[in-house]
Amino acid sequence: MTTQPAPTPVYSYLGPAGTFTWQALGQVPEAAGAEWRSVSNVGEALDDVVTGRSVGAMIAVENSVEGGVSATQDALATIPGLRIVGEYLVAVNFVLVARPGVALDDVRVVAAHPVAYAQCRGWLERTLPTHGHIPAASNVAAATSLLEPGSPAQAAVAPPGITEHHDLVVLGDLIGDNANAVTRFVLVSRSRELPARTGADKTSIIAELPDDAPGRLLEMLEQFATRGVNMSLIESRPIGDALGRYRFVIDLDGHVHDERVADALLGLRRFSPNVIFLGSYPRADARQIEVVSQYGDEVFTDARDWLRAILCGEPDTR
Repeated sequence: MTTQPAPTPVYSYLGPAGTFTWQALGQVPEAAGAEWRSVSNVGEALDDVVTGRSVGAMIAVENSVEGGVSATQDALATIPGLRIVGEYLVAVNFVLVARPGVALDDVRVVAAHPVAYAQCRGWLERTLPTHGHIPAASNVAAATSLLEPGSPAQAAVAPPGITEHHDLVVLGDLIGDNANAVTRFVLVSRSRELPARTGADKTSIIAELPDDAPGRLLEMLEQFATRGVNMSLIESRPIGDALGRYRFVIDLDGHVHDERVADALLGLRRFSPNVIFLGSYPRADARQIEVVSQYGDEVFTDARDWLRAILCGEPDTR
């Protein structure tokens, strides 16, 4: 009896090759030697995971200049069965490219992904004050659109190195308005196995308020503050069923196996009508979380032991 080889795992990413998402996927050890599936948008990437076409999808969730990626946040809030299993950072900068023979003075219209365009707007407005903008599905798609017959754009905002993949020339180098811009990516899968606690972890959740009564947001934040849990990200997104209804995308410092984080999530679940746990995973920067002694694991376990002794009628050992 012959044994069939295991199928090659597939990872989805916003492509084609050369995008920042492609660079992020290159940081995943498990993706080396796997099949990489290029997709057009976040929804398609996550659908690959849900349907089993891919074991994981690399998606952008946050940029240091533009903040959270709303399309990703909304998808994670509405597509069940997804977990974040890893976090990756990619330094972001851009070049302005064109077809060979096109000069900077010839540029009237620029193709660019909306997020990339926003990060280069200052340079573009100073250098090309009368230019128009055509949105593109990705940074690489913006560049390759220049090679299509009848393209209305004369130039495109693209990632560095694009000329290694396509017959284009650079008209402007390092055109991003913030030289320190970084985009945060996460690897999403259907796995229910939590990555091991490292001490340098992050927990991502999405929560809703029970109603719009005064002080409800403060009540939600107190679930974390009273347990010494820091939030590294909190952003609101409309739920969509009525005006004034929002959900909150939150990143917490720590792992769900940390007592303070687990206790905060229990408190949040009692308070909120809908809490989505997206995962606990190692931080990309590997920064160890500093915990004040009064919020250490042993403080929570001692408190539970104290209450258990009372409920069990054990003698006071003071």
